[in-house]
Amino acid sequence: MAIHTDTDLDVQTLVMDELDWTPDVDAAGIGVAVVDGIVTLSGEVGSYVERLAAKKAARRVRGVRTVVDDLTVHPKSAWPVTETDVAKEVERALRAASNVPQSVKADVQGHSVTLSGEVDWDFQRHAAKRAVQHLRGVASVISRIQIAARPSGTDTEERIRNALTRNAQLDGQTIHVAVHGNKVTLTGTVKSWTERQQAGNAAWASPHVTDVDNQIMVRAF
Repeated sequence: MAIHTDTDLDVQTLVMDELDWTPDVDAAGIGVAVVDGIVTLSGEVGSYVERLAAKKAARRVRGVRTVVDDLTVHPKSAWPVTETDVAKEVERALRAASNVPQSVKADVQGHSVTLSGEVDWDFQRHAAKRAVQHLRGVASVISRIQIAARPSGTDTEERIRNALTRNAQLDGQTIHVAVHGNKVTLTGTVKSWTERQQAGNAAWASPHVTDVDNQIMVRAF
């Protein structure tokens, strides 16, 4: 049985306060549970944008190790646009984004968007998701975009470590890098979710990486 510590209760209070403080989130409809720094958000929100905002708010809180999203999107009124309208807007948004290649495709079912295709860089995958996730009528976005195959590099591990050391937001001494072929595994500890994300971005920037397993733990206390 899970045991709630005083720290978990403190984190729960802080997350609830942060949700209430966030203008684009209706905190009244969101439940917050915390076990060992793992935050689970549950309940209903009015849009996918609100769902994203709630997750970001929780991740901003000190002491949060990770966020489990059990939220569901349920508009307070009828969906503002049809499935056909959503598909048209998604296609328009992808083609208008200068950092999203033509290889990215979208499948729309109801109000859920699934992205597929192959790109050269991880930032292009994120750009595709950002291009559509705030569109009106979108309830969820699933990315199945793949990174194109690349040759491995003999100095990949060293170059990633150097990138972590250069980053002013990171303590490179607490992060460990292991490279096997084109896959990078990151372990160690950082003080915030933002630092964990920064470390992952540094690894993805390598021209020889197609997979990053970010196992870094967030330990703020």
